[in-house]
Amino acid sequence: MASISSPGVGSGLDVNSLVTKLVAAERAPKQNQIDAQRTQYTAQVSAIGKLKSSLSALQTALAGLADGSAFSKFLATSSATTHFSASVDATASAGNYAINVERLATAEKASSGVFPANATFASGAITISVGSQSLTLDPTTAGNTLSSLASAINRSPQNPGVSAAVVHATDGDHLVLTSTQTGAANAFTVAATGDYASLAYDPAHGVHGLSTVTSGVDAKLSVDGFEVTSASNAVTGAVQGVTINLAALSGDTPDTLTVAADTASIQTSVKALVTSYNAFVALSKQLTSYDSASGTAGAMLGDSTLLSIGSRLAHQLGSVVGSSGSAVQSLGDLGIRFEVDGTLSLDTDKLGAALTAHPEQVKSLFSNGSGYGADLTPLLAGYLQSGGILDGRSASLAQNTRSLDDQQTQLDARMDQLTLMYQTQFTQLDTLLTSLKSTSSFLTQQLAVVSASK
Repeated sequence: MASISSPGVGSGLDVNSLVTKLVAAERAPKQNQIDAQRTQYTAQVSAIGKLKSSLSALQTALAGLADGSAFSKFLATSSATTHFSASVDATASAGNYAINVERLATAEKASSGVFPANATFASGAITISVGSQSLTLDPTTAGNTLSSLASAINRSPQNPGVSAAVVHATDGDHLVLTSTQTGAANAFTVAATGDYASLAYDPAHGVHGLSTVTSGVDAKLSVDGFEVTSASNAVTGAVQGVTINLAALSGDTPDTLTVAADTASIQTSVKALVTSYNAFVALSKQLTSYDSASGTAGAMLGDSTLLSIGSRLAHQLGSVVGSSGSAVQSLGDLGIRFEVDGTLSLDTDKLGAALTAHPEQVKSLFSNGSGYGADLTPLLAGYLQSGGILDGRSASLAQNTRSLDDQQTQLDARMDQLTLMYQTQFTQLDTLLTSLKSTSSFLTQQLAVVSASK
């Protein structure tokens, strides 16, 4: 772009200032229009993003209730936690069971006779076995002392499941071997030769080089009168989906294991649905608000899409979907009602009572099959899916923004041309005025000379 480095030389005209002001006056109406539209589109894009986020939160809150997963959570409780406790997984189901703990699982433990503090092993070998796994050591691989033998057992990658320790008693040293897991199948045997011969141990076959401290036995309990054994005190499989953690023997009367729906978790899910819907209502009010004092309007004031979403959600949640004659037919039967401001309120006591008295009806009320989920799940998916209604709105706004970019480019080009035109015209004017000024000065001088000669 051409520019005048010394505008108005000779004429006194500030050409640059005149050009700048004239171009700014020409640009202002269209530039203000573009800027106002850009601000509006930016606000609407942000509003669509917030709306999608709010509906996504509502979709997430509904999902677990609609697909039933929120109702598949159970809690296991024991009538005597000093005897056993219990936990559940996703495969558990409701029920009550009589539990009698008859024996706890224990780990095999055996102790050697006394060894002098300076005892050494010069020959022989020792093999420790648990089931089909075994570890063999000799003085070369385990050192020649009781302590080095214990260390070699504990460090060996081939250790079959036995820990070793040396107890320094008043009568001397003792090697103590203990199975790392409880149960009869995890009991160990020891074959020993040479200097290790006194450590041989196989109680089932009368070999007692080591003295039994505790035998490796399985836990034993009864569930509703049926006998159950377990290598571990964490008993799995006796009741589907339940792990029974044994702690002590039962008394004369069996204890009770109760597996029931986790109503607290379900209530939390229902509360989340109410909270997310209320957040959507609050956002809708914000986006469609109008402040008459300042003349400020929400980004989606009068927007038909938002009005339609709000109307359809309220209609669906206000509908009766339960079976005729059921105790639970609508949200109102769960203590959920619409307030005058359009939000939902929740009576947790009424919800808790419904879950206790009619858990299956509550579950059906939200289901994707015939409950609220049947209409709300596809409705929300339609708004939020890729290429859905809201994506279409965002794409349209993006296109409008690109159109503004094109208009801005065109306006900038036209203003550049206008600037060049004004600069050319005013430069010519400046030149003309400078010439006239020079002519005026010359004529004045000549007139002065003529006047002086008379």
